[in-house]
Amino acid sequence: MDKISQGRNFMKSDFSQMDNIVSDQQAGKTMPALQNEAGESSTIINLVKPGEFNLKESNLLETIKQRRSRRKYTNTPFTLAELSYLLYTTQGVQRVVNNSGKPYVTMRTVPSAGARHPFETYLVVLNVEDLKPGIYRYLALDHKLIAENIAMELSKLKVKVTEMTLGQKFSSTCSALFIWSCVPYRAEWRYSIASHKAMLLDAGHICQNLYLACESIEAGTCAIAAYDQEKVDALLALDGDNEFSVYLAPAGKV
Repeated sequence: MDKISQGRNFMKSDFSQMDNIVSDQQAGKTMPALQNEAGESSTIINLVKPGEFNLKESNLLETIKQRRSRRKYTNTPFTLAELSYLLYTTQGVQRVVNNSGKPYVTMRTVPSAGARHPFETYLVVLNVEDLKPGIYRYLALDHKLIAENIAMELSKLKVKVTEMTLGQKFSSTCSALFIWSCVPYRAEWRYSIASHKAMLLDAGHICQNLYLACESIEAGTCAIAAYDQEKVDALLALDGDNEFSVYLAPAGKV
């Protein structure tokens, strides 16, 4: 089978491959954590709560009609409220469902196969009020940010962003570059080898919400799938196996 045929087959639905497989969930193995937790010495930043965004209301139909991939951004920074809004609309947790008294699944602002939500949201912050430039991660269950690396100079950070997006210079002119990493075992635990197509579909749900949320606050984004895997993973300090980047989207005011 040639590589094109292999790619096409990956896109097709074939749950018969699960017929002779016992998933780790069925085998009674421990469920993976719902999110990567922060270390005890981590710097945590409080975000604006969903009920306190105080942003201009928009018409959903008009927002959908206006949606475009936008590659030109102004120098106007995101406010912390705007960034909080974009994070909540793309991965925000509305409810945690318990099983036997323990957190089991999360109900979020985006759908996910089996409510497994196998993604972490990282941010390369370049121009956001009240935040130093650097690498951050969204703690969705807490609606907070964790500062992963804020020691790098802004100019060097922009160079790295351009390099890892294969010379797409607009990616370093945004206010915040959203990077979604996948923790595949969160879905593999339930769906084993049938989980991977669904995970990529889930990534599309997340990014579409970012598109619409950006449009609603006079901002824009442009999804990026062409990037240097090793460079992005290295910037985020990911191991490239148990967690790795799958999707990027710079966002800024337009």
